[in-house]
Amino acid sequence: FNKSHSTAYAFLAYQTAYLKANYPRHFAAALLTIEAANTDKLALYITECRDRGIAVLPPDVNESQMHFSVVPEGVRFGLTAIKGLGEGAIQAILDVRARTGRITALHQLTEELDLRIANRRVFEALVKSGACDSLVLPGPDGARVPPAVGRARLMRGLDLALEHGARVQRDREQGQANLFGEAVPSTPGAPDGAVPEGPPWTEMEWLANEKEALGLYLSGHPVD
Repeated sequence: FNKSHSTAYAFLAYQTAYLKANYPRHFAAALLTIEAANTDKLALYITECRDRGIAVLPPDVNESQMHFSVVPEGVRFGLTAIKGLGEGAIQAILDVRARTGRITALHQLTEELDLRIANRRVFEALVKSGACDSLVLPGPDGARVPPAVGRARLMRGLDLALEHGARVQRDREQGQANLFGEAVPSTPGAPDGAVPEGPPWTEMEWLANEKEALGLYLSGHPVD
């Protein structure tokens, strides 16, 4: 075998092994980013991360970056790995977050996000993947709402939220003011309480929707 090739490969293997051994989270984030479009390899590498004690956190509209990123708890899922999200829609989400500080409700996101870039399919992918879990209000006892409940609630309220966002954006573009002469305000704390009542997703629905959006089961295991 050509010595120059073997030397180059050996040096590359040494560098890769060094990074994997000494910077495991950074190495994992880079590897997952490279394979973001290949769900088979992505699932394989996420399993390897868990085996090595590296937590892979779910996507989040308030925490995720464009690509997989290193956080104190492990590696945060990148928004580019969510199916149905183009780079334009992702950058628009990041811009909203930079402008508002933190997205607190689905209604706020529909008000601020350009709905010509982010259509209903984008919002469906965000909800199904779990990226909007942090936008669900806590339960009556203050406890975190289970994903099967929260995601079903967000999906039921999606049409109302999109109608609200389109109306606010239309009024804003037309310069419409309220009775006191002020611009139409944003409602960062808009509750999702106007959501029609309905049952939570079953475990089968929850995992199937997550797999549809991510191409894999991130928060659970396949069910029969």
